[in-house]
Amino acid sequence: MKALFETLALAYQYPKPGSTKALWEQVRDLPESRAKDLLERFLQAISELRLAEREELYTRTLELTPLTAPYIGYAVYGEDYRRGRLMADLNAAYAKLGIDMAGEIPDHLIPVLRYLAVAEAPLSELLQLLGPALHQILHTLKTLEPQNPYLLLLEATLEAVKPYTRPAVMPEQSTQLPTVMGSLMRNLPFWKGGNK
Repeated sequence: MKALFETLALAYQYPKPGSTKALWEQVRDLPESRAKDLLERFLQAISELRLAEREELYTRTLELTPLTAPYIGYAVYGEDYRRGRLMADLNAAYAKLGIDMAGEIPDHLIPVLRYLAVAEAPLSELLQLLGPALHQILHTLKTLEPQNPYLLLLEATLEAVKPYTRPAVMPEQSTQLPTVMGSLMRNLPFWKGGNK
C-alpha cells in the first residue's frame, strides 16, 4: 500500500516536463488492483494531452474550483473552525513522521496520502472523513465535468483508501451532505439537484 499511496500523491502534483513518464514508471511497478487500473486509465487520458493542456486541466480542476479541490477538510467542513483543528492535528502528525507536505496545506491529498503511506495508526478523524470527503469531491466533479480525467484519479484514490476508512456518519452530521458543502451545492445554479 505504501507504494500505491506515494504514487497517488505524485499524481496530484502539478504537471511538469517528464512528470507523466515518471508516474507511468511508478504505476508499472504497482501490484495489480482496481486502483492501479484506474490510475492507468487516468494516465492514458492525460498522456494524450500536451503539457500546456495538462497544466490547464490541473489548474481548472484542482485549484480554481474550490468544490473540486483535493482538500479533505474543506470538502467536509468548508471554512469552519473544525477544518482548522483538523489541519493542526495533521500538521503535528506530519511533523512526528517527517512528512514532506510539498508546499501544500495539511488537508491536501498530497500530504494526506504521504502520511497514510507511513503512519502505523493514522488519525481517527482523518479516517472518518476520507471516504465522505472523496465521495463529495467526486460527486461534484462528475456533476461539473463528467468526462474529466481527474475523476479516474479520484476514484483510484477512493479505492486505495477503502481499507483505511471507517464506515461512520460524518462528525456532527446526519445522512445529509455536510452543512457547508450541502448549502453551497444547493445554491449553485449549475447544481442539478439544488433548489428549484
